[in-house]
Amino acid sequence: MTTPTALIVDDEPDILELLELTLARMNVAARKAGNLTEARRWLDRETFQLCLTDMRLPDGDGLDLVAHIQERFPDLPVAVITAHGNTEAAVRALKNGAFDFVSKPVDLKILRKLVDSAIRLNGADAPDRRSRDVLVGDSAPMREIRGKIAKLARTQAPVFISGESGTGKELVARLIHAKGPRAGKPFVAVNCGAIPAELMESEFFGHKKGSFSGAVADKTGLFQAADGGTLFLDEVADLPLHLQVKLLRAIQEKRVRPVGSTEEIPVDVRILSATHKDLKALVAEGRFRQDLYYRINVIELRVPSLRERREDIPLLAECILARLTAEMGLETLRLTPGAIDALCRYPFPGNVRELENVLERAAALCDKDTIDAADLDLPRPETTAPAAAALPIPDGPFSLEDYLDDIARRTILDTLEQTRWNRSKAARRLGMTLRQLKYRLQKWGLDGGDD
Repeated sequence: MTTPTALIVDDEPDILELLELTLARMNVAARKAGNLTEARRWLDRETFQLCLTDMRLPDGDGLDLVAHIQERFPDLPVAVITAHGNTEAAVRALKNGAFDFVSKPVDLKILRKLVDSAIRLNGADAPDRRSRDVLVGDSAPMREIRGKIAKLARTQAPVFISGESGTGKELVARLIHAKGPRAGKPFVAVNCGAIPAELMESEFFGHKKGSFSGAVADKTGLFQAADGGTLFLDEVADLPLHLQVKLLRAIQEKRVRPVGSTEEIPVDVRILSATHKDLKALVAEGRFRQDLYYRINVIELRVPSLRERREDIPLLAECILARLTAEMGLETLRLTPGAIDALCRYPFPGNVRELENVLERAAALCDKDTIDAADLDLPRPETTAPAAAALPIPDGPFSLEDYLDDIARRTILDTLEQTRWNRSKAARRLGMTLRQLKYRLQKWGLDGGDD
């Protein structure tokens, strides 16, 4: 097997020597350059599997070298060495296409993991980067997102995945992980809105035995569980402010401190995050930290709604129906042209998740080998929930959140009246999950038991 070669660029001889010795112990050859000019000469002469460059060089900036490599050698992973605590420089480098970054003084354990990831990225056993069989659809938005996933898999930059509920944000996150150099390491997904606030710090960073009442043993946190792999923070907007501070520090320092411990533990985790909420608006309202927003949103990837790619619905429905019938042990079911037409005309406020629910219900209740439009039980325009009567806008200052909550309450109550308080049916009409509807009713003190 050919020995991989790295190009290391720094104007400090001691740093170059440290990097060269570290790489040599990993069986990686090194070529040294003290400035941009010399680095460009090496790039023209040899083929490299990794480039490590300092940000400050005598004849330019490390970002100039990142740009040069992006233009001339797009498959070459380049990592930058930044001054300790210089988060802005690290974020700029990642936005400009850097694979990853490491801070001075260089932590050799973190450096070795970075080098190992970069070498695997260009290895002969790289995974198949096609995602057509998993991310179904041939529409322009889906072709674009598949191309972006392949590119994002080659970098370690934090990615913020935005989009409506039910569009498949976690699936996109899993594909970014599966097609990158961390594919053989853990993918840990966590719903930030599902963890009680008082347990969040312990869940994320772990705890030591006896650190608080009920801590009967040491616990490994989510960061440690995802070490070497990817941590996916779903519904990241639901994180309380006190944990946002600790999360920001863990991402920047690449270290965590378990509850009750006096020592920090180095962790190598790629952060992917998602939410259906408007994070920019939450930042403006002071409900989400601006510095954390910029740290997790180095690159944004928007997942289109199903309404934006209606031409994918026939193929998507066919694939979902085939999977559902196999899982349910049913004979193969076929959608009639009328059913396909009805699906293509329906707006799907719940997106792909709602499409799956519609098809699962139809498959379970169908007593023939075809599913027609009537079997889908899609809400008709005349039976969908009416818009809530507009509330008068109060004079003077008022709480927008409370105002919108009142509108949501009226709409949900009107829909429940129409469905005779059949909450499952009301949730379908509103494009919500039953769990979301129950949460709203409990919040308003209107939860009267199960259907």
